[in-house]
Amino acid sequence: MPNSPTLKDLLASTKHSAVHLEMRDGYMESDPSFLAWKEGKRHLPEDNDPEQRPWLRWVREATDRGVAIRRARVFSVPESDYIRFEHHVSDANVRAGEQIGWLSRRRATDIAFPGNDFWVFDNELVVILHFTGDGESPDDWMELSTEPAVRDLCVSAFEAVWERAVPHAEYRPG
Repeated sequence: MPNSPTLKDLLASTKHSAVHLEMRDGYMESDPSFLAWKEGKRHLPEDNDPEQRPWLRWVREATDRGVAIRRARVFSVPESDYIRFEHHVSDANVRAGEQIGWLSRRRATDIAFPGNDFWVFDNELVVILHFTGDGESPDDWMELSTEPAVRDLCVSAFEAVWERAVPHAEYRPG
């Protein structure tokens, strides 16, 4: 989508809050970091380095401004390799200031979800994230919406998950 803001831009302009709901069991499994993790390479410098993982820098900049960043993950059990990898690299996200919660899909049956992962910035702008069937991100992967019904569904789903989610520090994949 030409001239669309990036996640970096959106986070930089956020004033109060950013919430993110992830509902897939795998993303971008072609990611070199994931492939290295699958080969047993743990605690690589790039896992924790804000220069190599710019997201960590953006989170720190936002949280230093007082922005609350919360991410919730809904996942299947037993966990996929990708979910175990996400748990491993999420330690750095938490150190950067992001709050992360984990909710097994079995505990989410009665929650109404939108059809896609999303971000909600300052309870106003929804960024809907589209992925291919194998979890890769197509060129047009981000869709922006200020539609009240979409926003309300996303906020409601996120808060319902967050209320039940296990904090990152307490969750250990099986």
